[in-house]
Amino acid sequence: MSFIARWLFAFCLLAATYNPTEYNYVRWVTQYGAENLSIAVLCGLIIVIGYIIYLRATLRSIGGFGMALVLALVGAILWVLYDLGLVKLDNPGINTWLALLALSIVLGVGLSWSHVRRALSGQADMDDVDE
Repeated sequence: MSFIARWLFAFCLLAATYNPTEYNYVRWVTQYGAENLSIAVLCGLIIVIGYIIYLRATLRSIGGFGMALVLALVGAILWVLYDLGLVKLDNPGINTWLALLALSIVLGVGLSWSHVRRALSGQADMDDVDE
């Protein structure tokens, strides 16, 4: 699986949870969750499992400091794009999509970092396994 696929799945997970349109889990649960409680719980559990997979892998591979560093890098890139006039920040909907993009990049890098490190150094990462 490539970085693009990992990033795209992270973006879809974040966007399915919340986005500025009316098609997201948070809005659906607040409007119709009581009528479809079993479906709301099932979808919520699937989303939580997705977050656990991504956050656990990201924290194990790059840690909290690495997450902050990747987020700072994405923020600096957005700042440069804003200064060059390529990105406007006056629309709250666009700001939400940019935040989803930034967070999905952090999660995508976190899930892909072991593959990048192995390609650069030739060393494989191993989980601590008790035998």
